[in-house]
Amino acid sequence: MFLSTESSAIYILPFATQVQHGIPSPATNLQLKFKVIFCVRGVISPLLANIYLHYVYDLWAHAWRKRHATGDMIVVRYADDTIVGFQRRTDAERFLNDLKERLAEFALSLHPEKTRLIEFGRFVAEERIRRGEGKPETFDFLGFTHICGLSRNRMRFQLKRKTKRKRKWATIRNIVEELRRIRHSPIDEQGRWLAAVLRGHYAYFAVPTNITAVRTLHHLIKVRWLLSLRRRSQKHRLSWLRMNVLVEKYLPFPRVLHPWPEQRFLVKHPR
Repeated sequence: MFLSTESSAIYILPFATQVQHGIPSPATNLQLKFKVIFCVRGVISPLLANIYLHYVYDLWAHAWRKRHATGDMIVVRYADDTIVGFQRRTDAERFLNDLKERLAEFALSLHPEKTRLIEFGRFVAEERIRRGEGKPETFDFLGFTHICGLSRNRMRFQLKRKTKRKRKWATIRNIVEELRRIRHSPIDEQGRWLAAVLRGHYAYFAVPTNITAVRTLHHLIKVRWLLSLRRRSQKHRLSWLRMNVLVEKYLPFPRVLHPWPEQRFLVKHPR
């Protein structure tokens, strides 16, 4: 997604969560105010964001690309989170300024702490080394941390995706809390529940370059299940050998479930 001939990219997320408008009341001639709130955890939030931002952001960004972009420009948006990639840094800086003005017209603003302008791409690492700087910056998007990496033979650039650290530990905490609640339930019931949770996690996070993080989660859950089962009695007899039998029976071992991004792209856009 971020393979470009130059190394500039802009990372933007999320939009402000509150919009205020005033409407005259026909009955009293007074100015009534209402708020449109994009609640991050609300069920309707993604739908409202898609409808509103389609006109405020999507169509405007498409027109901006035609009028002002001097190089390649890529826009990816999901609800109120968006990534915009540019071939040239000057385009990224101009787009960021114009976007702030555009959103201000609709009483929206960019998140001050999560809006960043970063270098990201295949030549970034070499350029930063040449300037005496550290490794390229990373960014989080849709539960993944995106990293400028290299292929296994270290001969070419590779976009690497890794489970976001906060997301991983939040998943583990939720599992530990549930294991505490069902500690005295039958082992078969616990095993089937853990298997369902892991299959759901794999369905989203088991992508290429992220299998190590997924396997780490599998191991951490295995350890926490063992500790939970041992607390069922003061004189536990659950050994690691017995635990490995339970894990092999109930917990699916992680494997890559998704194709490489370029393979998915070629299926939809054959050349």
